[in-house]
Amino acid sequence: MANILVCDDDKEIVDAIEIYLSQDGHSIFKAFDGNQAINLLKKEEIHLLIMDIMMPKLDGIRATLKIREYSSIPIIMLSAKSEDTDKILGLNIGADDYITKPFNPLELVARVKSNLRRYTSLGSLNAESKAVYQVGGLVLNDDTKQVTVDGEPVKMTPIEYNILLLLMKNLGRVFSIGQIYENIWNEEAIGADNTVAVHIRHIREKIEINPREPRYLKVVWGVGYKIDKQ
Repeated sequence: MANILVCDDDKEIVDAIEIYLSQDGHSIFKAFDGNQAINLLKKEEIHLLIMDIMMPKLDGIRATLKIREYSSIPIIMLSAKSEDTDKILGLNIGADDYITKPFNPLELVARVKSNLRRYTSLGSLNAESKAVYQVGGLVLNDDTKQVTVDGEPVKMTPIEYNILLLLMKNLGRVFSIGQIYENIWNEEAIGADNTVAVHIRHIREKIEINPREPRYLKVVWGVGYKIDKQ
């Protein structure tokens, strides 16, 4: 199973999460502020990070920004706040998923499984040989799990990669926000608009010369997104 790092300044929450995920067969590493989490990530092979937003010394937002400079592991953010602005902020700085406190243990376990499946499909745990997809200067190599634009490598998170793979495997087909969410998150798309939109914007920033005039990832207004054949 996976090595999961849990970071929260509330020791009782960390211990509770350890109980839930240990029962599922995972190995749990503990940290109580962002600095401790970063140090552990550099020392241990961690496959997924669960991190609180509000913490002393180094909070979850700043810690995630630092982690995304060198790692693309799945990050699930925890917060006592439920407003959309906090969720969008977490996604904007590189988080893959978001859970509000108090959380349902079964939901937490399910989201961990879902994110680990995406991480596995990206090749960070187990790589499977598939194919190479190309549109113009955009190349996605699903053998090596690499994306390049005009020969330059592009670093992507697991969710960004899988959204791009979905669109490149289905050139010309328009996917609605709901269809993208259900394909990538493997759950019903309820309130998914902001989540998908944030990831689409991140992908465009990485693969487009001018994200406002995209060459590859295009919007069909009122319908969804697609990558055209060229």
